Amino acid sequence: MVIPLEVVHINGVGWYEEAAQPQGIWRLSLVTYGKCVYWVNGDKQIMQKGELLLIPGGVPYYGKSIPTVTHTQIVILLQQDEAGGLPALEQHHALWHRPGCYELLHQRMKSIQQQWEERPSYYVMMSQALLMEVLIYINRELDRGVISPEKHRYVERMKRYIEQHYREKVTKEELGDEIGKSPNYAAALFKSITNQTISEYVHNQRMKRALYLLTESQLSIQEIAEFLGYRDLSYFYRVFKRLMGSPPSDLLQERPPIV
Repeated sequence: MVIPLEVVHINGVGWYEEAAQPQGIWRLSLVTYGKCVYWVNGDKQIMQKGELLLIPGGVPYYGKSIPTVTHTQIVILLQQDEAGGLPALEQHHALWHRPGCYELLHQRMKSIQQQWEERPSYYVMMSQALLMEVLIYINRELDRGVISPEKHRYVERMKRYIEQHYREKVTKEELGDEIGKSPNYAAALFKSITNQTISEYVHNQRMKRALYLLTESQLSIQEIAEFLGYRDLSYFYRVFKRLMGSPPSDLLQERPPIV
């Protein structure tokens, strides 16, 4: 079992940190916006959005913001019990990784952050489960080996296409055309790198937009569903609740008052 000890959201341009965690304590950071810089054992690493750094206990590190460049990162201090089983937590050097499944990791780590801040019932157990999922995704990628830069580029191009067309039906044929490969190759590559099918990724992009519209606009739930490409309101409800954990109607109370 992996135990989260502390969860911090770093946001700004004036961040500075220098430390070495005690033996047996790992520091996991995921950059979610912008860039920052780390020195680990004297080695410099510029970190940017979509990259993670796992530093074992006893390894000295120094990190800071890059002048005039804002950035955000989620940092989790964690401890593994004696059972072990995760190779990434058995090495004695820092791990820098650019995960193909960044969106999934970001979602899970953001949920851990929310659990830690809000502290609902059983928040520690929920955080443990989410953190274990994060580490399993990371280890699975490491087991498969380094993702080639070419495959990263293909997947990033497909992600950009989806982000521009997420309100429409996105097919593997369209993504294959986008990267100049067969539809089946595009779909298989996308799934293998992101750990999500094309459809799952499209739904997640829609739900991100739905969260914003539900809290920041005055559109009805029906209007939001139609705007995002859902003709069937009940289907939109089911997808939203499955991915977000609560029905969309729960978020309406967070809307700003009409002036």
